[in-house]
Amino acid sequence: MEGNLKWSLVTAVAPVAWGTTYFVTREYLPESHPLYGAAFRAVPAGLLLLAVCRKLPRGSWWWKSLVLGALNMSGFFALVYVAAQRLPTSLASIIMALAPLFMMMLAWPLVGERPGWKHLAGAMTGVGGVCLMVFTASGSVDAIGILASVGAMAMSSCGYVLAKRWSGEVDVLAATSWQLLGGGLLLLPCAALVEGGPPALDGPALLGFGYLAVVATAIAFAAWFLGLKHLPAGTVGLLGLLNPVTGVLLGLLLAGESLSGRQVCGLVLTLCGVVLGQRAARPARPPRGTPGVVEEPARTTRSP
Repeated sequence: MEGNLKWSLVTAVAPVAWGTTYFVTREYLPESHPLYGAAFRAVPAGLLLLAVCRKLPRGSWWWKSLVLGALNMSGFFALVYVAAQRLPTSLASIIMALAPLFMMMLAWPLVGERPGWKHLAGAMTGVGGVCLMVFTASGSVDAIGILASVGAMAMSSCGYVLAKRWSGEVDVLAATSWQLLGGGLLLLPCAALVEGGPPALDGPALLGFGYLAVVATAIAFAAWFLGLKHLPAGTVGLLGLLNPVTGVLLGLLLAGESLSGRQVCGLVLTLCGVVLGQRAARPARPPRGTPGVVEEPARTTRSP
């Protein structure tokens, strides 16, 4: 239990950091450059982690890094950037609240983790809480922003479960750096083709990208993938509900937004969903086929 709590606290760093992304993007970063914005976030973070781990991909990890980079980084970052520019902070977070359910359903066939009733109850409670927060918030609904959020949620959920499936093969920091670099390098030519030259960055924009690259990307993704390695996917997914909670509280503190009684109830419900997921947590089994893991043979009984 103490080990689970430790890894839950480590993993929680990621959604809390990601919850600040919407505010930083809307307030400090240039508009209409989602591809460059995503690349400027991913590549520096990947280089930073690569400088720490000093390892290059080998064998199948060349293509695995590109697959995970496309799902977890390039496509995800670009879509989140679009959603952050077109939706209010709290509304941009609601679709991501469905990610725990997606991750649980994908983890069942891919890594053999069948969702328990506490995980499912936590996910439904959390989704209900986020809906209460969002449906009482002010702001218009933009169809493109909603579609971008749905796409980001679906892509990242698939990528996270695949990362968990392959987590026993290499060091977490190395795999995270390769994903970031792979995703960022995929984005750069697309950004040049679609958006032309890179946007001009003033001082606040440089500081904003620096924060996103170091804190909300390098540190956050390393913490998230460490959690996926040591905890069930359902538990990690429910910790992701701290993302919208952080976004709403940040909007309250820094953007002058207000909370109604229903939104307060939503916050409480969301946190209850997170707690249910932690109570259901058990140490994650290494995915089937992990190198170096010897599976226990089935026990047989002999008659005396």
